[in-house]
Amino acid sequence: MKKLSLLLIIAAMILLTACAPQQSGPAKAELPAGKAWAESKEIYFVHTEASDAGVAEKLTNMMKSPVVLVPSLANVPDESLANVYVFTNGVNGSGPFGFQPDVFDSPPGTDGYTPLRRLNLVAWKDAAKARELKSATEVLNAETAGDLSIEKPGVVINMPFVVWDGGKR
Repeated sequence: MKKLSLLLIIAAMILLTACAPQQSGPAKAELPAGKAWAESKEIYFVHTEASDAGVAEKLTNMMKSPVVLVPSLANVPDESLANVYVFTNGVNGSGPFGFQPDVFDSPPGTDGYTPLRRLNLVAWKDAAKARELKSATEVLNAETAGDLSIEKPGVVINMPFVVWDGGKR
């Protein structure tokens, strides 16, 4: 009798476990985040898509995570884009070319925020005089002063922020 009671208890526990509600909710995924600057504050962002095959491949290899090629991003109207400034020489750092971290304008919570970014390639005219810049204003002021040049290759990259001054996802 004790054996039968024990078996019934075990069977009831198995049945209740099988019928228990399953955990639901959003799936968790990890993406490698890059460190950059926006308005002189450290931010983190991810690369998800790019309009150019070479850029998508470079970012995929750099982050060890696929950046999907979406050529139609290049057709997004200019007024729907924000800027990212990527350094091709100057101060050594974690940027895609091995120089300082990228600089973003229009972080979340400001007018003009969008994760879609117009790629701006920044080159110091005299790399020996390069200094780390941490805001779009600093980048544009250095361009006006003749310290650097900015090339706009027409590439659009989806770069949503994941951590920024006053917020995170």
